[in-house]
Parts: sequence; structure tokens; C-alpha cells
Amino acid sequence: MATPTMIFVNLPVSNLANATAFYEAVGATKNPQFSDHTASCMVISETIFVMLLTHDKFRQFTPKAIADARITSEVLICLSAESREAVDGYVTKATGAGGSADPSPKQDYGFMYGRSFEDPDGHIWEVMWMDVEAATKAQTAAATA
Repeated sequence: MATPTMIFVNLPVSNLANATAFYEAVGATKNPQFSDHTASCMVISETIFVMLLTHDKFRQFTPKAIADARITSEVLICLSAESREAVDGYVTKATGAGGSADPSPKQDYGFMYGRSFEDPDGHIWEVMWMDVEAATKAQTAAATA
């Protein structure tokens, strides 16, 4: 069996200690093996990692200017959740840790529910739950209409 593909989301942060504390508060775990005074490797799951990088460290990987995520959309990152309650719980943890709730409109289609939060550096994360069986039925019904 093939090894699952892992994703490493690299995010520039203005204050590494604060960013690390925020991501720990929303449930990530810091991997000290890949962390130092310029970076924190935050483990979201066995296959999802967030590399929090100081601006100086981030600049080593790109010649482009670093976007100010508070005023420019750079990327929207979406995580799945096991239930509607888990979606709300994730956003509650984020706001309790200094993030902002729902910078994007809530989505509620019955079979799919999503909310978002913004971290202290302005990066937007979406959290989404979907009943796959109900979504498939809805798509099938729309296709045959």
C-alpha cells in the first residue's frame, strides 16, 4: 500500500511564540524535532502539518513579497470535521485563543455545514462537515432535474 500523501502548509507569522500558542489552543501539537527559533512544526493530523515560519525564514523559500493576510487573500485552507458540533467547537477554540470567528459567511446546506476562523496573522481557515451520502443524493437529484 502506498504511503499517504502529507501536506505541509507554510505560513509566515509575525510572532512565532504567539502563533504557536494559538495553534496549540485549537488542537495542534508542536513537533520539536522540526521546530526552532525560526519555525514551529504544528501537527494537525498524521498527514497535515502547519509550518509556522518567521518572516525571515519564510523569505528563504520565495522571492515574492509576503502578503499581509489581514488585507490580502493569499489562500483559504479547509479542514474536515466529524460533525456540525465539531465545526462549532473548532471555531470556539480559535476565538478563545485570539482568533476571529467567521470572517467568511457560514455555510449550511443541511448535508454540509461550514464555518471559518482567522488566526492572529489573518490566515483564514475553513472547517467543514459533510454527510457524504446526503450530498451524493442531492447531486444526483440536481443532475436528473
